[in-house]
Amino acid sequence: MGTTVSRSTDSGHGGSYREGGAQLYVSLKMENFRIEGDLVPHVYGSVPIIGSWDPSKALSMERELASMWELSFVVPPDHEALDFKFLLKPKYGATPCVVEEGPNRLLTGGLLEGDARAALFKLTEEEEVLECQVFIKADIVSPLDLAASWRAYQENLMPSRVRGIPDVSINAAPDGAVEDGSGTHLELDLEHYIIPAPSASSTSYLANRTETPTALFQIGNPWKSEVPFSNSENSNSSINGSSFTIDIASYIKESEVDQTRLVPPPTMVESKSVGTFSSLQNKEGQKGLFVDRGVGSPRLVKSASANTLTTNLNLDNEAKTMPEAAGAVAAAAVADRMHAPKEDRRLAIVLVGLPARGKTFTAAKLTRYLRWLGHETKHFNVGKYRRLKHGTNQSADFFRADNPEGMEARDEVAALAMEDMLAWMHDGGKVGIFDATNSTRKRRTMLMKMAEGKCKVIFLETICNDERIIERNIRLKIQQSPDYAEEPDYEAGLRDFKERLVNYEKVYEPVQEGSYIKMIDMVSGQGGQLQVNNISGFLPGRIVFFLVNTHLTPRPILLTRHGESLHNVRGRIGGDTVLSEAGELYSKKLANFIEKRLKSEKTASIWTSTLQRTILTASPIVGFPKIQWRALDEINSGVCDGMTYEEIKKNMPEEYESRKKDKLRYRYPRGESYLDVIQRLEPVIIELERQRAPVVVISHQAVLRALYAYFADRPLREVPEIEVPLHTIIEIQMGVTGVEEKRYKLMDSTVPH
Repeated sequence: MGTTVSRSTDSGHGGSYREGGAQLYVSLKMENFRIEGDLVPHVYGSVPIIGSWDPSKALSMERELASMWELSFVVPPDHEALDFKFLLKPKYGATPCVVEEGPNRLLTGGLLEGDARAALFKLTEEEEVLECQVFIKADIVSPLDLAASWRAYQENLMPSRVRGIPDVSINAAPDGAVEDGSGTHLELDLEHYIIPAPSASSTSYLANRTETPTALFQIGNPWKSEVPFSNSENSNSSINGSSFTIDIASYIKESEVDQTRLVPPPTMVESKSVGTFSSLQNKEGQKGLFVDRGVGSPRLVKSASANTLTTNLNLDNEAKTMPEAAGAVAAAAVADRMHAPKEDRRLAIVLVGLPARGKTFTAAKLTRYLRWLGHETKHFNVGKYRRLKHGTNQSADFFRADNPEGMEARDEVAALAMEDMLAWMHDGGKVGIFDATNSTRKRRTMLMKMAEGKCKVIFLETICNDERIIERNIRLKIQQSPDYAEEPDYEAGLRDFKERLVNYEKVYEPVQEGSYIKMIDMVSGQGGQLQVNNISGFLPGRIVFFLVNTHLTPRPILLTRHGESLHNVRGRIGGDTVLSEAGELYSKKLANFIEKRLKSEKTASIWTSTLQRTILTASPIVGFPKIQWRALDEINSGVCDGMTYEEIKKNMPEEYESRKKDKLRYRYPRGESYLDVIQRLEPVIIELERQRAPVVVISHQAVLRALYAYFADRPLREVPEIEVPLHTIIEIQMGVTGVEEKRYKLMDSTVPH
């Protein structure tokens, strides 16, 4: 471990950091997995930082990640040298502070003087030393950019939360400012605008959010299996069905299409010798785009060649070209290639893979997708069953193949979880996702025999050969898994888990039997393969369609309604009116916000519907490509378009009451229901999952309710009531730990909807 120091010279204003009064924005970060919960890293030192060497006045560092702490501050022009030290300070009680060993640190002009070093803390008299890696970064910025942050520091003695997002103005919006744009500026600290989300996002351990075991608490379960834990390797499932491989690297490269000129519709080509599908696309850039994706997927047409599949897309004549959604359309051809009449069978997706390969994350993501599409889906995690039946303090020896007691206990809880899943299917469940290592053919044979005649089994194997990703997943496991919640020594937990992993590796048998999907090195989102064997049917096809586009690359998705429209002011639904004065003001504030939030994200894009109120809201935003989706248009209110709800109640009382009773399924006469909207949004969801850069979606209330329900994993019945107010931005952060949410309210709205 050591210290990393960097200094950015690209301030965007030119010249040295003394020219024009430019200043340094300094970020200090400390990383260590072993810092206990009651010890909090602090910084104290000379005037530019805190002005006191009194530990009681030290500035607290904020937890940025589970193992990372951060403090940022501003250095004015007359304070160039920073003299400081790190210390660990107890959060509660009167325990003495622990000051880092060695001389003071001196930061001059954004560069650390002397040798870079880690922070060493002597925790006990027995010479126990805690070593923390230190990162120091200094960015040169103008005084205008940092004025608000420095003001907050002077007035509140609190570090800035800018997080590297510079500002262009410190002015708050004065009342009534509209036309001259003076009310469009935002505070430097965007977190000033954060408001509570209606439902707190959760990044807790994913396995804890799976189905609660019932077999453990029931007597005489009628679905209890009589299948013995046999050594037989025979399987009734055939492996002679069709199989193919999708090369993800080629797919990613080729499906990022040219967005500045018209290109032919995407084409899927199958090579019979290799079984590889790739989309024939180009890429150069993006500009103004239009995409017409209505309800359902594009109609598939068989080409003259038996090995070629093409999709029909209705592109507007004025459109420049199709957006990157062409990649999703191309992948849809893979799914459509496997479409068969919708089977009336229950489906079990059985995960396979070594620990720390992303099985639970993949299972949770697939569960969320299928639920959103309306398929009754549940996620059963065998690890949760094991912890409830045998406790959380099982060492690596419990997972040895030559430990008969451990093997019997693990097979038992796997059978109990399978019984629960089959019982749930018997009561009407559609898709069960069975989450465990299932790393031997013996275990998988047992599961297939239990499922025989009750459901169709598809194995989903996750394979990762990237040691960096595996190591990251292992560390997340130690931090989050209940298996190590009572282990105070992080390093001991790490050693135990790696021993457990070795035990699994010794007996691991890759899937070669039955119907299966293999995800090989796909978690990085930069390549890999998806192998498919003996897969057919509508729902399995949609699952392949989804998996070929999913990845773990962290990126934000920003959802916002258009600015207030004239119909909003008048209380009328639908229509295609322009913005009100308040809506125009919001469009300028939104542009200001996007400039700050995504200033360093050059590959971000702006998506709107084809209705003018969203296009006008996006018009002040510059520097990013804009894409219009017909699928993002507001719910079609049919013959009620342009009416108020009071007018509907008076003139169409039966329709009014029908909608009131079931807003989810109610369909406007000659219009749409919420379920219709969800169906036409599936290509949008697939494309959002496929994106590796930030996306801003400017759309409408019903549409954003449906999109938000997907990311927040909200039940379909709640979709029509989800709160999506005007002039508010919902930031969805997607990454390896799940989905997090922030809401920014840029201005008040005077209308109820």
